[in-house]
Amino acid sequence: MKPAFLPHCLRWLLPLLLALAWALPAQAARIKEIAAVQGVRSNQLSGYGLVVGLDGTGDQSTQMPFTAQAMANYLQQMGISLPPGTTAPQLKNVATVVVTAELPAFAKPGQAIDVVVSSVGNAKSLRGGTLIATPLRGADGQIYALAQGNLVVGGAGASAGGSKVQINHLSAGRIPDGAQVERSVPTPLDEGDTITLGLDASDFQLARKVALAINARSGPGTATALDGRTVQVRAPRDPGSRVSFIAELEELQLPDSTPAAKVVINARTGSVVLNQAVTLGPCAIAHGNLSVTISSTPVISQPNAFSQGQTVVAQQSAITIQQQGGQVQQMPASPQLADVVRSLNALGATPQDLLAILQAIKAAGALNAELEVI
Repeated sequence: MKPAFLPHCLRWLLPLLLALAWALPAQAARIKEIAAVQGVRSNQLSGYGLVVGLDGTGDQSTQMPFTAQAMANYLQQMGISLPPGTTAPQLKNVATVVVTAELPAFAKPGQAIDVVVSSVGNAKSLRGGTLIATPLRGADGQIYALAQGNLVVGGAGASAGGSKVQINHLSAGRIPDGAQVERSVPTPLDEGDTITLGLDASDFQLARKVALAINARSGPGTATALDGRTVQVRAPRDPGSRVSFIAELEELQLPDSTPAAKVVINARTGSVVLNQAVTLGPCAIAHGNLSVTISSTPVISQPNAFSQGQTVVAQQSAITIQQQGGQVQQMPASPQLADVVRSLNALGATPQDLLAILQAIKAAGALNAELEVI
């Protein structure tokens, strides 16, 4: 091959490779990415504790009496009690906090988990503090872990002479591996002849595909779709065999597992997110903007020198209303997400206006997707 012919060949071959890459199917989703075994879940823990060792940035005891009360209770547990009639000490290096953690499934006594420590009172900063032993309880009131350790606060701050500089948040921090599990939560994984898969989203077609994929691997009748979110699977009773069965089950791939068409709208920030299954039918849209401008100008009325009047300041307001014309624009049918984005961008609407436009298109029946406002 001549060297001069090589660039021409590459120019001809590149579009063909791009077309082949576009034609290849997307990577199929695995069952572990869209479903989870019911009963295998984490549990939330919380506790109330004290952070000590702060550099004068703790709670102000005069405004937060429960800080002094909590410290007095802790000292009493240590065998130290204040003399009768003694006023509560003014502690500046102590802060009351709420400690939260997530107890993962199958956690055993002795394992370490991360904890999050958040200030309850008016402490200025938890930086450099140490959490003293704090029991973490579950929803049933039982103690499942014990937390203690030095806080890691991802921020910094300084103040002097009424000026203050702060970076990030100083009233909360983390303790990596700061809690030790004291009690495990039983997980009903080995009970019964079946396990139940719970889908992340309610979709009858997806539940049917999961059941078909499992039956194709393990035989007919192994899996049954009970509803749009639940699939029941027959599993071995032996614990070792059941774990291996679930591990292989989670790696099964679902071909053409397209999610349900959905448009998620954040009404607070104006964010709009569309997934790949959203399509658009033919419709016509007219959109215009209305702006109201109000300006106030102070007007001073000055009396004559010998009139014994008073100077009066009044406000003169001017109100202007401007309405921009909106042309009716035809939007063709859009079978792919790229076409939907191109059609919406052609409107030239802001994200806030797009919220109302999408809701109107959905009400007209031209948007083939589910609207979810968060």
